[in-house]
Amino acid sequence: MAKARPSPLLGSGHASLARIRHIVAVGSGKGGVGKSTVAVNLAVALQRNGDRVGLLDADIYGPSQPGLLGSQGEAPRVHDEMILPVRRHGVAFVSMGLVAGSDTPVIWRAPMAMQMIHQFLGNVAWGELDYLIVDLPPGTGDVQLTLAQQASLSGAVVVTTPQQVALDVARRGLRMFTQVDVPIVGIIENMSGFVCSHCGEVTDIFATGGGQRLASSMEVPYLGSLPLDPEVMQSGEDGAPLLVRNAESPAARALLAVTERFAAEVAALAAEAAAGPREVTANEAGDLLITWGDGHQGVHKPYNLRLNCPCAECVDERTGERRLDPQRVPLDIAVQRVVPVGRYALAFEFSDGHQTGIYHFDLLRQLCECDSCRGGGSRAAEAFSV
Repeated sequence: MAKARPSPLLGSGHASLARIRHIVAVGSGKGGVGKSTVAVNLAVALQRNGDRVGLLDADIYGPSQPGLLGSQGEAPRVHDEMILPVRRHGVAFVSMGLVAGSDTPVIWRAPMAMQMIHQFLGNVAWGELDYLIVDLPPGTGDVQLTLAQQASLSGAVVVTTPQQVALDVARRGLRMFTQVDVPIVGIIENMSGFVCSHCGEVTDIFATGGGQRLASSMEVPYLGSLPLDPEVMQSGEDGAPLLVRNAESPAARALLAVTERFAAEVAALAAEAAAGPREVTANEAGDLLITWGDGHQGVHKPYNLRLNCPCAECVDERTGERRLDPQRVPLDIAVQRVVPVGRYALAFEFSDGHQTGIYHFDLLRQLCECDSCRGGGSRAAEAFSV
């Protein structure tokens, strides 16, 4: 009998995001630090460098991108049940502000807001992009978690101002991203000194250097500072981003320097992520075969994967003690589906109905049962091998 070809199991997530090279969130721990202004100007700067750029305004309750891009009153069209982004200044974008209008409050409970986020992730015809910049709402809630797990974020930028109160909240935002395994592209310090429009002199309105000190203490890149320039304020009022309004202003020059460092950090993170799983298949015996970006060919028995499930139902979160009785797991258990979780983990749907475990890539490498890993004393070989 001819040997059956391995069957592919790994999905690609949202099809509408499949042709986007880098998805980067721009967040802040608190409001009022200029996060949305930074996001839109970063998107335009990348576009002016020759990249194909999209902008997703994920702030459902306080969308500001239509105003910043000068597109009030416009509405996205729908074709074949897909939302077509509005294009302004060379950037394709979608926003709740385009759907609800500029003066209509969004009075929704969280489940409805999250449903709109799912629409923006799965039903927007972005096409092929080099970057999708995601303008997050302030804080560390459901939107951030959903995007981290479902949008396969390449990384996150945290925007802060120099005041200590903003830095303290930005630190929490950074830790939120690291806890959900989203790489940090870097920190941007906004409103870093006032630039006089007449003489060009810089006056420190707030303390200086806070963003750089935060980056150093958290051991993440510092992308640079953007000044408090009247041109930035006026560009937002006019709906003409900074590089469109005055590309020679001090803020514009600072923005271009930040953008250059941003692109370099994203490229470096992409090179690291290339070592993740490229393909997951199943052989005739039902074993999972994972092809990793570094060339490693991993082998996993579904039984051992199920026994080593890291979810709270199977492992006590406080003590680390395993709750799952191995005798309750059928020896012929199978993996029916593999789902990518961000760019850091896989989730498995087992034939016994269990599907809540999130297996980080480093855990999967520890659990590998290929000949070389078993010979090297992998965790699977030491513990629950069959």
